[in-house]
Amino acid sequence: QPKVLIIEDDEFLSSLVKARLEKEGFEVRRVFDGLEANELLKEYRPDVIILDLIMPRMSGFELLETISVDAQLNTIPVIALTNLGQEEDIQKAKSLGVREYFIKARTSIDELVKTIKNVLPAVASAPAAAA
Repeated sequence: QPKVLIIEDDEFLSSLVKARLEKEGFEVRRVFDGLEANELLKEYRPDVIILDLIMPRMSGFELLETISVDAQLNTIPVIALTNLGQEEDIQKAKSLGVREYFIKARTSIDELVKTIKNVLPAVASAPAAAA
């Protein structure tokens, strides 16, 4: 069962995404800021991270910097889901390892689910494909 970590300070949005992903067969954990995520990542190794960039206590960008220098974490695909739509923000996030970048107002949960399935490491998605 592939594991997804949602790092998002908007509780309503993260609960919607969590419910949908669980329906699709994912194990989902939610945290509400980058600091909390940083702690959890040490023990919970998700297969995919969904990350908001604007959060209290530790921003998504700061968390990305931490992840990018950690050999155990920097291979986990990160999908940004944020309100930041400026080209420089997109480039900065991608330079820090973000695989896919979505702007909240322009993204459906369907698109998000499809992308998560696409970026999942082959190992994690193999059993589902065979079923």
